[in-house]
Amino acid sequence: MNIDMIRAAQTRLEGHARRTPLLTSPFLDEIAGRRLLVKPECLQHTGSFKFRGGWAAVSALDDETRKRGIIAYSSGNHAQGVALAAAEHGAPAVIVMPKDAPQLKIDNTRALGAEVVLYDRAGGENREEVGGTIAEARGLTLIRPYDAPEVIAGQGTTGLEIAAQAAEMGVTSGDVLVCCGGGGLTSGIALALEAEAPKMRVRTAEPEAFDDVARSLASGTIETNARTSGSLCDAIITPCPGEITFPIMSRLCGPGLVVSEDEALHAMALAFKRLKIVVEPGGAVALAAALFHGDQIEGEAVVAVCTGGNVDADVFNNALSKYA
Repeated sequence: MNIDMIRAAQTRLEGHARRTPLLTSPFLDEIAGRRLLVKPECLQHTGSFKFRGGWAAVSALDDETRKRGIIAYSSGNHAQGVALAAAEHGAPAVIVMPKDAPQLKIDNTRALGAEVVLYDRAGGENREEVGGTIAEARGLTLIRPYDAPEVIAGQGTTGLEIAAQAAEMGVTSGDVLVCCGGGGLTSGIALALEAEAPKMRVRTAEPEAFDDVARSLASGTIETNARTSGSLCDAIITPCPGEITFPIMSRLCGPGLVVSEDEALHAMALAFKRLKIVVEPGGAVALAAALFHGDQIEGEAVVAVCTGGNVDADVFNNALSKYA
């Protein structure tokens, strides 16, 4: 896994992925206590950065492999990213999703042309086993949600954009906060910044009770979560960091940041009010960390990556009413 793979993925993504902007607000700067730049990947195709990795991985396959079909497992955002990438390449796709995933994400994945297979994660079913059985029976190629080199490379293109855009705005140092699940986006951005903006340091952001990456970074070994469901921040809940992603994060990232669900909801409301963007709870934890945990952040400027905007209407309205 290296910067050359990320640059190659960027070339394949040209004309397909959106180059999302860096947004600013003096009102958010005041709350954060420093200059705050927000990277709204909620504006990416399918509503999250996951399209980058999905396209990078699908486009890297040879034609015969794509024709046989693709399989992925995901609670929703990777599902949609892979489903769209597969559809645009004319490849059949099967997506294994937890039955307690947000219905919006399940419906969207089906609408993008993928076959959705539901499993019971709360009841102990293992998505890797479910997906592996289907892949072997049908001859499908598995695209993992974060622990796959081409997926990491695609997500890393976000970091190339951050480096270039921040430099244009006069920012070449500071913390870059990333909502973190298994670490595909985080490790990809970290590798990109190491090459293009070495004074910018990546920091992971996670919700309370699901902070396996922060604990892993602190202990130096992969830690697991006691639960894999039961959080509003469903989009970034994973059992543990990836075997590929953790060594990268351990080498390049600073200490992890942890926020409450209420802080994530508050950040959602502020993102809508001040930036006019819709962010889901899991996609708002980096912004929440920037706004409400400034005492743990270094530098005169901070970048927060809002990773997804596929939010249930009731959750979104609750955030707006609670923090009007």
